[in-house]
Amino acid sequence: MSETSILSRARRSVALVVAGCALASVGLASAAEVKKESPAIDTKMVAFKEPWKRYGGWPQTDWKDYNSLPRLDVAPPPQKEPTKMENVEGDAAKGLEISKRRGHCMTCHVMGDKSDQAGNLGPDISQIATYRDDTWLYNYLSDPRVYNPLSAMPPWGTNKLLNEAEMKDIVAFMKTLKAPAVLRNPTLDDPNLRPVPVETRDNLDPTENPGMFSVDEGKALFAKVGPSGKSCASCHEKPEQAFKTWAASMPKWEPRMNKVMVIEEFVARHAKATTGADLLMETQPNIDMAVYLRHLANGTPINVDLASPEAKAAIERGKKLTTVKVGQQNFTCNDCHETGANRWVRGQYLAAYKGAYAHFPTFRTSQGGVWDFPRRLQWCNVAVRANELMPDAPEYGELTLFIAAQNQGIPLNVPGIRH
Repeated sequence: MSETSILSRARRSVALVVAGCALASVGLASAAEVKKESPAIDTKMVAFKEPWKRYGGWPQTDWKDYNSLPRLDVAPPPQKEPTKMENVEGDAAKGLEISKRRGHCMTCHVMGDKSDQAGNLGPDISQIATYRDDTWLYNYLSDPRVYNPLSAMPPWGTNKLLNEAEMKDIVAFMKTLKAPAVLRNPTLDDPNLRPVPVETRDNLDPTENPGMFSVDEGKALFAKVGPSGKSCASCHEKPEQAFKTWAASMPKWEPRMNKVMVIEEFVARHAKATTGADLLMETQPNIDMAVYLRHLANGTPINVDLASPEAKAAIERGKKLTTVKVGQQNFTCNDCHETGANRWVRGQYLAAYKGAYAHFPTFRTSQGGVWDFPRRLQWCNVAVRANELMPDAPEYGELTLFIAAQNQGIPLNVPGIRH
């Protein structure tokens, strides 16, 4: 069993399985009624397939030597003092190639005339050689925290993203940057001029959005009889009424699990407790059901619990998680989605928290499939070279509740479609 799985399970409470189905009107029930008769969930089951494996096509490296959301004390410590460097020698041509292919420097910076579709998460450094010396260039590349403890730039040397020779080659290249960039195609290559992407496809048209097929599949699953001899429809004869608003209130604090529960985990645990069906998280049937339930609530403004003590505490924990530096690249959520929001990393536009939730689950055209929100969080971890957590991890639940709270009042529009 993985370490993250053990950590996640340790934070769950052990409770008896509550028998019976939820009230057919659970989506419209008052807070008092829900508290009186909560929907049945299997609290003992593992809500995902074991052993958990990273998705095919994703990097398979184990970044155990770097922080993850529940493990914050394993990454190498930051460099304390600058290393004195004079007349750094390296191959500038190699440095240019490394900065593009290995260092990915142009993901965040315009770096002279050869910057093809560069990003602007960091400043334009096309003239950096005119105001920075070798010591500063080398040390800021090796570990920028020696000058700025909150820097969003990865510590390329300390975290072994680049070796000594590669860093010297990049410094040699940066020493050639002495004039404003003259870009080949300013409209595309200058991130300050590049048009902001606008999604114009009709996400509720099945000819535009293949994710709409999940609505049909989820509806069929809703009526399918499980091993217990019951279906979801056995208790919810009119799902269009019963679930007209329910999805807009999720995720929510679940006292029986002592954690925030997202819709996908609820589907797995409620289905097992009532119909006996295995709708494990991040399997296609679970995604189809999650899409269907949210689709039923389309147009309903997000209305998660912001008032109860448990929810308020969970939201605060989720907010704190957005400030945690994780992975070999040493990023926080906020580095991209708060301070970096509405900027570019190469050809990708970074979204703010607000507006980044109401369309999930979303069909991702670049991936050819529907992604739920736990998978989106997992990929964010892997993208910064941090080990992802299990899909039902408490940390992901709290992050999801925090982000949902930033989207309070925005109507659901599921399934979304994004590139």
